[in-house]
Amino acid sequence: MGDWSALGRLLDKVQAYSTAGGKVWLSVLFIFRILVLGTAVESAWGDEQSAFKCNTQQPGCENVCYDKSFPISHVRFWVLQIIFVSTPTLLYLAHVFYLMRKEQKLNRKEEVLKAVQNDGGDVDIPLKKIEMKKLKHGLEEHGKVKMKGALLRTYIVSIFFKSIFEVGFLVIQWYIYGFSLAAVYTCERAPCPHRVDCFLSRPTEKTVSIIFMLVVSLVSLLLNVIELFYVFFRRIKDRVKGKQPATIYPPVALSAPPQRICLTVVEEEGSRMIICFNFVF
Repeated sequence: MGDWSALGRLLDKVQAYSTAGGKVWLSVLFIFRILVLGTAVESAWGDEQSAFKCNTQQPGCENVCYDKSFPISHVRFWVLQIIFVSTPTLLYLAHVFYLMRKEQKLNRKEEVLKAVQNDGGDVDIPLKKIEMKKLKHGLEEHGKVKMKGALLRTYIVSIFFKSIFEVGFLVIQWYIYGFSLAAVYTCERAPCPHRVDCFLSRPTEKTVSIIFMLVVSLVSLLLNVIELFYVFFRRIKDRVKGKQPATIYPPVALSAPPQRICLTVVEEEGSRMIICFNFVF
């Protein structure tokens, strides 16, 4: 199996832009799928074809019987499953990078407009347009991206397609292999001269691997469904909050009438000046 470091680095960047459920899903993907597949499962299936033996000496019979019994290797099938399931998340990450790139362009334009404003130019309207664009795309300060609008829709679509791929690969695996391996396969196919029996190495251990990968796939599917409902609920909650009218407080009645305080100022010539102040308590 190839090196997973490139895919791991890309998926690691998604952690900062995912919900709590998305982070748990990524942890399951890294630990229980990629790590286990690259260590224990791949070594268990290393002799998949070399130890496949049939009770015949006919040249080519073992090859055609193996091809009939295993149209695609389980390990390669799981590798394809991981790649397909990870692709929607990578597309979501591409959308995040696009917004961050757009934020950099808006910040450069904003700096130019502020320089013009410092020189006395009237650029209030263009600056407000830039702020509106940032709010629309969910851009915040310090290079952060808020999950809202188009980005939130992309995230929901990515979860939906991840779930579709999980279900699709489970159905394909059930249709091709089932979820267990038999110790003996009966084969009748040219150039085999007659019906022959073929034997698989360590069928019980490989069946345990199949069940383990099946359980992990079901757990990932369950996490996707839970996260999908969570994101929908949060979006509905945000919309309800956005439609609530602002609270307007009525003016408070004065508890006491204004108090009048007067001061008498006596000048040197003997004249007087009276100054009064009204205080509200």
